[in-house]
Amino acid sequence: MLLAGLCTVDVVQRVAAFPEPGEKVQSLRVDVAAGGPATNAAVTVAALGGGATLLTALGAHPLAALARADLAEHGVDLADLTPGRTAAPPVSAVVVRDGDGERTVVSRNAATDEPLTLPGRSALFDDVGAVLLDGHHPELALAVAREARRRGVPVVLDAGSWKPVLDELLPLVDVAACAQRFSAPGPSLSERGVPVVITTAGPEPVRWSTREDSGQVPVPRVEARDTLGAGDVWHGALAFAVATPGRSVPGWIREANAVAAQRVRHVGPRSWTGAVEPRAVENVGEDKR
Repeated sequence: MLLAGLCTVDVVQRVAAFPEPGEKVQSLRVDVAAGGPATNAAVTVAALGGGATLLTALGAHPLAALARADLAEHGVDLADLTPGRTAAPPVSAVVVRDGDGERTVVSRNAATDEPLTLPGRSALFDDVGAVLLDGHHPELALAVAREARRRGVPVVLDAGSWKPVLDELLPLVDVAACAQRFSAPGPSLSERGVPVVITTAGPEPVRWSTREDSGQVPVPRVEARDTLGAGDVWHGALAFAVATPGRSVPGWIREANAVAAQRVRHVGPRSWTGAVEPRAVENVGEDKR
Protein backbone atom coordinates (compact mmCIF):
# COMPACT_ATOMS: atom_id res chain seq x y z
CA MET A 1 0.00 0.00 0.00
CA LEU A 2 1.00 3.59 -0.60
CA LEU A 3 0.21 6.16 2.10
CA ALA A 4 0.89 9.83 1.40
CA GLY A 5 0.83 12.69 3.85
CA LEU A 6 2.16 14.10 7.06
CA CYS A 7 5.06 12.80 9.14
CA THR A 8 5.81 14.46 12.47
CA VAL A 9 7.94 13.69 15.49
CA ASP A 10 5.62 13.09 18.44
CA VAL A 11 6.81 13.67 22.00
CA VAL A 12 4.21 11.97 24.18
CA GLN A 13 3.95 12.64 27.91
CA ARG A 14 1.59 10.48 29.99
CA VAL A 15 0.24 12.26 33.08
CA ALA A 16 -2.12 11.57 35.96
CA ALA A 17 -4.09 14.73 35.14
CA PHE A 18 -3.84 17.51 32.58
CA PRO A 19 -1.97 20.50 34.06
CA GLU A 20 -3.76 23.76 34.77
CA PRO A 21 -2.43 26.94 33.09
CA GLY A 22 0.94 27.79 34.63
CA GLU A 23 1.17 24.44 36.44
CA LYS A 24 4.10 22.02 36.11
CA VAL A 25 3.51 18.28 36.48
CA GLN A 26 5.76 15.24 36.34
CA SER A 27 4.90 12.73 33.65
CA LEU A 28 4.43 9.03 34.29
CA ARG A 29 5.96 8.00 30.97
CA VAL A 30 7.57 9.56 27.89
CA ASP A 31 7.53 8.17 24.33
CA VAL A 32 9.01 9.55 21.12
CA ALA A 33 7.63 8.24 17.84
CA ALA A 34 6.82 9.23 14.29
CA GLY A 35 3.32 10.68 14.03
CA GLY A 36 0.78 12.10 11.64
CA PRO A 37 -2.33 10.55 10.09
CA ALA A 38 -0.71 8.88 7.08
CA THR A 39 2.30 7.84 9.17
CA ASN A 40 0.29 6.07 11.86
CA ALA A 41 -1.85 4.49 9.15
CA ALA A 42 1.32 3.16 7.48
CA VAL A 43 2.47 1.58 10.77
CA THR A 44 -0.97 -0.04 11.01
CA VAL A 45 -0.78 -1.52 7.51
CA ALA A 46 2.66 -2.92 8.28
CA ALA A 47 1.45 -4.39 11.59
CA LEU A 48 -1.35 -6.16 9.70
CA GLY A 49 1.16 -7.75 7.36
CA GLY A 50 0.78 -5.45 4.38
CA GLY A 51 3.60 -3.75 2.54
CA ALA A 52 3.47 -0.09 3.59
CA THR A 53 5.28 2.74 1.80
CA LEU A 54 4.99 6.22 3.34
CA LEU A 55 5.36 9.09 0.89
CA THR A 56 6.13 12.26 2.83
CA ALA A 57 8.59 15.06 3.61
CA LEU A 58 11.03 14.39 6.44
CA GLY A 59 14.59 15.56 5.68
CA ALA A 60 18.01 15.26 7.28
CA HIS A 61 17.55 17.17 10.56
CA PRO A 62 18.61 15.16 13.66
CA LEU A 63 14.98 15.07 14.82
CA ALA A 64 14.03 13.39 11.55
CA ALA A 65 16.30 10.48 12.47
CA LEU A 66 13.96 9.67 15.37
CA ALA A 67 11.02 9.28 13.01
CA ARG A 68 13.10 7.30 10.50
CA ALA A 69 14.20 4.84 13.18
CA ASP A 70 10.64 4.33 14.44
CA LEU A 71 9.31 3.69 10.92
CA ALA A 72 12.13 1.26 10.11
CA GLU A 73 11.57 -0.64 13.36
CA HIS A 74 7.88 -1.08 12.52
CA GLY A 75 8.31 -2.21 8.94
CA VAL A 76 7.37 0.95 7.03
CA ASP A 77 9.28 1.83 3.86
CA LEU A 78 9.97 5.56 3.73
CA ALA A 79 9.90 7.51 0.44
CA ASP A 80 11.20 10.92 1.54
CA LEU A 81 10.61 13.64 -1.05
CA THR A 82 12.88 16.11 0.79
CA PRO A 83 15.88 13.99 1.88
CA GLY A 84 18.26 16.96 1.95
CA ARG A 85 16.07 19.34 3.94
CA THR A 86 17.95 20.65 6.98
CA ALA A 87 15.02 22.31 8.75
CA ALA A 88 13.41 20.45 11.63
CA PRO A 89 10.39 18.29 10.78
CA PRO A 90 7.03 19.15 12.34
CA VAL A 91 6.98 18.29 16.05
CA SER A 92 3.83 17.44 18.01
CA ALA A 93 3.62 17.93 21.76
CA VAL A 94 1.19 15.33 23.09
CA VAL A 95 -0.20 14.85 26.60
CA VAL A 96 -2.17 11.69 27.42
CA ARG A 97 -4.26 11.42 30.60
CA ASP A 98 -3.60 8.12 32.36
CA GLY A 99 -7.07 7.53 33.79
CA ASP A 100 -9.03 7.41 30.52
CA GLY A 101 -6.49 7.69 27.69
CA GLU A 102 -7.74 11.10 26.52
CA ARG A 103 -5.11 13.27 24.86
CA THR A 104 -4.31 16.81 23.83
CA VAL A 105 -2.08 17.61 20.86
CA VAL A 106 -0.28 20.79 19.79
CA SER A 107 1.36 20.53 16.38
CA ARG A 108 2.72 22.72 13.60
CA ASN A 109 1.91 20.09 10.95
CA ALA A 110 2.97 20.89 7.37
CA ALA A 111 1.22 24.23 6.93
CA THR A 112 4.40 26.12 6.05
CA ASP A 113 6.15 23.43 3.97
CA GLU A 114 7.07 23.96 0.34
CA PRO A 115 4.77 22.22 -2.20
CA LEU A 116 5.68 18.60 -2.91
CA THR A 117 5.45 17.01 -6.35
CA LEU A 118 5.66 13.46 -7.64
CA PRO A 119 8.32 13.45 -10.40
CA GLY A 120 9.49 10.06 -11.55
CA ARG A 121 7.74 8.25 -8.72
CA SER A 122 5.22 6.19 -10.68
CA ALA A 123 7.04 2.95 -9.74
CA LEU A 124 5.73 3.48 -6.21
CA PHE A 125 2.30 2.42 -7.50
CA ASP A 126 3.41 -0.97 -8.80
CA ASP A 127 1.45 -3.78 -7.09
CA VAL A 128 -0.39 -1.29 -4.84
CA GLY A 129 -3.89 -2.38 -3.81
CA ALA A 130 -5.00 0.99 -2.44
CA VAL A 131 -3.63 4.40 -1.53
CA LEU A 132 -4.44 6.47 1.54
CA LEU A 133 -4.22 10.27 1.66
CA ASP A 134 -4.54 12.52 4.70
CA GLY A 135 -4.82 15.80 2.76
CA HIS A 136 -1.61 17.28 4.13
CA HIS A 137 0.90 18.31 1.45
CA PRO A 138 -2.00 19.14 -0.90
CA GLU A 139 -0.05 19.14 -4.19
CA LEU A 140 1.30 15.71 -3.35
CA ALA A 141 -2.17 14.43 -2.45
CA LEU A 142 -3.53 15.54 -5.83
CA ALA A 143 -0.61 14.02 -7.75
CA VAL A 144 -0.98 10.68 -5.94
CA ALA A 145 -4.76 10.63 -6.39
CA ARG A 146 -4.49 11.37 -10.11
CA GLU A 147 -1.93 8.66 -10.68
CA ALA A 148 -3.97 6.18 -8.64
CA ARG A 149 -7.09 7.05 -10.64
CA ARG A 150 -5.17 6.56 -13.89
CA ARG A 151 -4.11 3.09 -12.73
CA GLY A 152 -7.50 2.12 -11.30
CA VAL A 153 -6.18 1.95 -7.73
CA PRO A 154 -8.76 2.79 -5.00
CA VAL A 155 -8.15 6.10 -3.20
CA VAL A 156 -9.01 6.30 0.51
CA LEU A 157 -9.17 9.73 2.14
CA ASP A 158 -8.70 10.36 5.86
CA ALA A 159 -11.01 13.38 6.15
CA GLY A 160 -10.39 14.70 9.63
CA SER A 161 -11.17 18.33 8.82
CA TRP A 162 -11.96 20.42 5.78
CA LYS A 163 -8.92 21.52 3.75
CA PRO A 164 -9.02 23.75 0.64
CA VAL A 165 -7.45 21.01 -1.49
CA LEU A 166 -10.53 18.85 -1.02
CA ASP A 167 -12.46 20.82 -3.65
CA GLU A 168 -10.12 19.30 -6.25
CA LEU A 169 -9.33 16.08 -4.42
CA LEU A 170 -12.78 14.71 -3.60
CA PRO A 171 -13.77 13.87 -7.21
CA LEU A 172 -10.71 11.58 -7.28
CA VAL A 173 -11.59 9.78 -4.01
CA ASP A 174 -13.26 6.35 -3.86
CA VAL A 175 -13.70 6.11 -0.08
CA ALA A 176 -13.92 9.15 2.21
CA ALA A 177 -13.66 8.28 5.91
CA CYS A 178 -14.72 11.32 7.92
CA ALA A 179 -14.53 12.28 11.56
CA GLN A 180 -17.85 13.28 13.14
CA ARG A 181 -16.73 16.93 13.27
CA PHE A 182 -15.91 16.99 9.53
CA SER A 183 -18.06 19.44 7.59
CA ALA A 184 -17.90 20.13 3.85
CA PRO A 185 -19.03 23.55 2.63
CA GLY A 186 -21.64 23.43 -0.10
CA PRO A 187 -22.49 20.06 -1.67
CA SER A 188 -22.20 16.86 0.34
CA LEU A 189 -19.38 14.41 -0.32
CA SER A 190 -21.75 12.13 -2.20
CA GLU A 191 -22.84 15.06 -4.36
CA ARG A 192 -19.18 15.79 -5.00
CA GLY A 193 -18.80 12.34 -6.54
CA VAL A 194 -17.43 10.23 -3.66
CA PRO A 195 -18.87 6.69 -4.06
CA VAL A 196 -18.42 5.60 -0.42
CA VAL A 197 -18.72 7.94 2.57
CA ILE A 198 -18.00 6.68 6.09
CA THR A 199 -18.35 8.70 9.31
CA THR A 200 -16.82 7.71 12.63
CA ALA A 201 -18.04 9.03 16.00
CA GLY A 202 -15.68 7.71 18.68
CA PRO A 203 -17.42 4.90 20.60
CA GLU A 204 -20.69 5.38 18.71
CA PRO A 205 -21.62 3.27 15.64
CA VAL A 206 -19.83 4.04 12.40
CA ARG A 207 -22.21 5.22 9.66
CA TRP A 208 -21.70 4.52 5.97
CA SER A 209 -23.44 5.26 2.70
CA THR A 210 -23.01 4.38 -0.96
CA ARG A 211 -25.05 5.30 -4.00
CA GLU A 212 -27.18 2.19 -3.43
CA ASP A 213 -27.27 1.57 0.31
CA SER A 214 -26.44 2.83 3.80
CA GLY A 215 -26.16 1.55 7.34
CA GLN A 216 -24.11 1.55 10.50
CA VAL A 217 -21.68 -0.78 12.26
CA PRO A 218 -21.31 -0.88 16.07
CA VAL A 219 -17.95 -0.24 17.73
CA PRO A 220 -16.55 -2.82 20.20
CA ARG A 221 -16.81 -1.76 23.82
CA VAL A 222 -13.35 -1.79 25.40
CA GLU A 223 -11.50 -0.06 28.23
CA ALA A 224 -9.61 2.82 26.62
CA ARG A 225 -6.07 3.21 27.96
CA ASP A 226 -4.67 5.45 25.23
CA THR A 227 -6.57 7.14 22.40
CA LEU A 228 -3.58 8.82 20.72
CA GLY A 229 -3.61 8.00 17.01
CA ALA A 230 -6.63 5.70 17.32
CA GLY A 231 -8.33 7.38 14.38
CA ASP A 232 -5.18 7.08 12.28
CA VAL A 233 -4.99 3.37 13.13
CA TRP A 234 -8.64 3.01 12.16
CA HIS A 235 -7.99 4.62 8.77
CA GLY A 236 -4.94 2.45 8.15
CA ALA A 237 -6.92 -0.71 8.89
CA LEU A 238 -9.75 0.53 6.68
CA ALA A 239 -7.38 1.13 3.76
CA PHE A 240 -5.85 -2.30 4.31
CA ALA A 241 -9.33 -3.83 4.13
CA VAL A 242 -10.18 -1.83 0.98
CA ALA A 243 -7.07 -3.31 -0.65
CA THR A 244 -8.28 -6.84 0.19
CA PRO A 245 -10.59 -8.14 -2.57
CA GLY A 246 -14.06 -9.47 -1.90
CA ARG A 247 -15.05 -7.35 1.08
CA SER A 248 -18.15 -5.21 1.57
CA VAL A 249 -18.26 -1.74 3.10
CA PRO A 250 -19.61 -3.04 6.44
CA GLY A 251 -16.84 -5.65 6.38
CA TRP A 252 -14.21 -2.94 5.93
CA ILE A 253 -15.62 -1.07 8.89
CA ARG A 254 -15.79 -4.11 11.18
CA GLU A 255 -12.14 -4.80 10.47
CA ALA A 256 -11.11 -1.21 11.13
CA ASN A 257 -13.16 -1.13 14.34
CA ALA A 258 -11.50 -4.28 15.64
CA VAL A 259 -7.97 -3.03 14.98
CA ALA A 260 -8.65 0.40 16.51
CA ALA A 261 -10.10 -1.35 19.58
CA GLN A 262 -6.76 -3.11 20.02
CA ARG A 263 -4.93 0.19 19.74
CA VAL A 264 -6.88 1.96 22.53
CA ARG A 265 -6.39 -0.98 24.92
CA HIS A 266 -2.61 -0.41 25.01
CA VAL A 267 -0.50 2.35 26.54
CA GLY A 268 2.03 4.03 24.27
CA PRO A 269 2.13 4.84 20.55
CA ARG A 270 3.36 1.43 19.32
CA SER A 271 2.79 -1.19 22.04
CA TRP A 272 -0.52 -2.21 20.42
CA THR A 273 1.20 -3.46 17.25
CA GLY A 274 2.27 -6.66 18.97
CA ALA A 275 -1.38 -7.47 19.77
CA VAL A 276 -2.49 -7.88 16.14
CA GLU A 277 -1.60 -10.85 13.99
CA PRO A 278 -0.44 -10.18 10.43
CA ARG A 279 -3.48 -10.20 8.12
CA ALA A 280 -5.70 -11.17 11.08
CA VAL A 281 -7.99 -8.37 9.94
CA GLU A 282 -9.28 -10.67 7.17
CA ASN A 283 -10.82 -12.95 9.78
CA VAL A 284 -12.76 -10.35 11.76
CA GLY A 285 -16.47 -11.14 11.79
CA GLU A 286 -18.72 -12.45 9.07
CA ASP A 287 -18.80 -10.20 6.03
CA LYS A 288 -22.50 -9.66 5.45
CA ARG A 289 -24.59 -6.57 4.99
